[in-house]
Amino acid sequence: MESKALLLVALSVWLQSLIVSREGLATADRISGGRDFTDIESKFALRTPEDTVEDTCHLIPGVTESVANCHFNHSSKTFVVIHGWTVTGMYESWVPKLVAALYKREPDSNVIVVDWLSRAQQHYPISAGYTKLVGQDVATFIDWMADEFSYPPNNVHLLGYSLGAHAAGIAGSLTKKKVNRITGLDPAGPNFEYAEAPSRLSPDDADFVDVLHTFTRGSPGRSIGIQKPVGHVDIYPNGGTFQPGCNIGEAIRVIAERGLGDVDQLVKCSHERSIHLFIDSLLNEENPSKAYRCNSKEAFEKGLCLSCRKNRCNNLGYEINKVRAKRSSKMYLKTRAQMPYKVFHYQVKMRFSGTESDTHTNQAFEISLYGTVAESENIPFTLPEVSTNKTYSFLIYTEVDIGELLMLKLKWVSDSYFSWSNWWSSPGFAIEKIRVKAGETQKKVIFCSREKKSHLQKGKSSVVFVKCHDKSLNRKSG
Repeated sequence: MESKALLLVALSVWLQSLIVSREGLATADRISGGRDFTDIESKFALRTPEDTVEDTCHLIPGVTESVANCHFNHSSKTFVVIHGWTVTGMYESWVPKLVAALYKREPDSNVIVVDWLSRAQQHYPISAGYTKLVGQDVATFIDWMADEFSYPPNNVHLLGYSLGAHAAGIAGSLTKKKVNRITGLDPAGPNFEYAEAPSRLSPDDADFVDVLHTFTRGSPGRSIGIQKPVGHVDIYPNGGTFQPGCNIGEAIRVIAERGLGDVDQLVKCSHERSIHLFIDSLLNEENPSKAYRCNSKEAFEKGLCLSCRKNRCNNLGYEINKVRAKRSSKMYLKTRAQMPYKVFHYQVKMRFSGTESDTHTNQAFEISLYGTVAESENIPFTLPEVSTNKTYSFLIYTEVDIGELLMLKLKWVSDSYFSWSNWWSSPGFAIEKIRVKAGETQKKVIFCSREKKSHLQKGKSSVVFVKCHDKSLNRKSG
């Protein structure tokens, strides 16, 4: 019995020493070239086109064989996806969608998902503070790949969402050599709006930094997404405050039916739209959405910024032109509510003339555009003021490509079906010409009335305008 007991003790000691020695070897593996990688908490999963959902293979800093085991492609570019704050402690549904879209566009690339879920599910201020450590982890990983395998940081594109955008920025600021590009997908606002550049995403963090701002509603510092420009090119779809299709009324109905458990969906809709706009740019490469440089969203709404001269317009998303000016470029565009998000922008300019002075405020109109390919009818727009002998410019957009413009119709909508103000007489203005500029093609067209002037009356039928040269040709043929 005693000999059996001694044998068991000896066996257990041997097993224990084996475990300790293996742990020691694993730790030794992670202390490579005098550098200690054991304090890295973030995990780096190389996902595959066949499995975009699960983290099945991890690249482990300090463990050289992990790179070969995961079949890392050393001759291709690498995308590093960094998620944001999470309530559930799990990946959100957009992660595999973005991974799949990246692989569809760049089949030979490496798509790495950074797992910092344990740090990201704390109270928001705590998770926001952890972005520094996550950024350090990512920077250490990139430097290790460069030192150990001579993998160039110039092949690395970081994509960070919300808090992940700032983690990406910090990573970019800490690497020995700059990474090629960082894309900030609605970088988080709280705790970062007034932060100094080293603590957040900034233009210095990569050779090129582009940013999408999709949920900046609220006062600075309190909006979900950061309001100020933090990249070389900062794009504000639909003004950046709120996105079409993210209806508050619909969200209230959902909350009423399902309770507050789904309240995060209201927040996530506009915030996450940044990711889906980027996914759209990967999947619909032949039709990129165009954004236009503008000093303010108010000027953009007047249609004053649809120029492409001197890099004043750019593609949204993956195929952006890497323009690096001394100052950040703020750019704007409109989008649809669903993918594909691309729309076609037009500036419309017209002069309201008349013999008597007349002014009306907040007036509703409808315009219909007819082209060589399709038409877009009854597009609503509102002018804050219309006055006699004044010229007005405004922006409209169509969801379909109508081709070259041939004709347009304009209607002044009555306030209601029965209005006392229109009972005795209907206000009106004379319009001679309407100028239209197409943002996507940069073509300008002047439309003329079929008469010398058309009289536009409130609540009456539409007035028709045709291309001016067509009108003169018609007269000659007549």
